[in-house]
Amino acid sequence: MRLRAPWLIKLASLLGTWLVRLLVVTLRYKYHAFGPVKDPYNIPPGNRYLCIFWHENLMLPAYYFARPDILVLISQHADGQLIAEICQRLGFGLIRGSTTRGSVEAVRQMLRVAGESHVAITPDGPRGPRRRVQLGVVYLAAKTGMPIIPMGIGYDRPWRMKSWDRFAIPRPFRRARCITGRQIVVPENADRDQIEAYRQQVEEALLSISDAAEQWAKTDSSFPPDNSISEANTSTKTAEKARRVG
Repeated sequence: MRLRAPWLIKLASLLGTWLVRLLVVTLRYKYHAFGPVKDPYNIPPGNRYLCIFWHENLMLPAYYFARPDILVLISQHADGQLIAEICQRLGFGLIRGSTTRGSVEAVRQMLRVAGESHVAITPDGPRGPRRRVQLGVVYLAAKTGMPIIPMGIGYDRPWRMKSWDRFAIPRPFRRARCITGRQIVVPENADRDQIEAYRQQVEEALLSISDAAEQWAKTDSSFPPDNSISEANTSTKTAEKARRVG
C-alpha cells in the first residue's frame, strides 16, 4: 500500500523511526575501516565524502551514522517522502533528488554544500536494478569533487522483504557488520567513457566490500574475512583502466 495522505506519511514516519531505533540498538555491531573514514559518525573535519551503500541496507546507517552534516540523497518520487521524513527524524539533513530523477537540482544542492557536508547515497536506488550502480553517482562525484567511500553492510540471517531490492531487516540481537573501503576519486573532466569505467570500478568495489561484510556477519570472525582485501586490489586495477580510457 502506498501512502499519499500527508498525515499518514507523518504517522508512518514516526512509527518507522521508533522501529529503527528499537531494533538496531539490539544488534551486536562491529565496524572496520580500510580507507580514510575510520568512523562514519565521527568523521574528522577537513575532507568531505560521498558515502555509498546498497538501498537494501538503509536501516543500519540510518541509526548509527545520523548527524546534521551528513546529507542523504532521497528520491523526489512520492515513495521517497516517507524515507525522507524518517531520515530527518533520526537526525540527517536532506537533499531531494536521485541519480536518475531530479539529478540536476541534486547536483546544484551538492555543489552548494560540498565544502560543509558529507553526502550519503544508495547508488542502486530508488527503483533498481538491485546492486547495480547508476552513472549518476559517478557524475555527482566528478562535479562535486567528493571522493566516493564504499560502505559494505552485512547482517546475520536478516529477514528480506519482497521488494525490488530485497530490503534487509536485521533480526534482533544478531550480528551486524560495516566495512568502509578506500576512497575513489573521479576526475572533474572525466568524459563519458571514463565515467562508465569509474562506474564499473565503484560497482565492483561496493559488491566486494558488501560481500565481505555479509561474510563477516555470518561467521563472527574477529576481523573482516580475507577476501575483503580484494576490494582494494579491484579498485586499484579498475582505476588504472578508467584513467586509460579515452
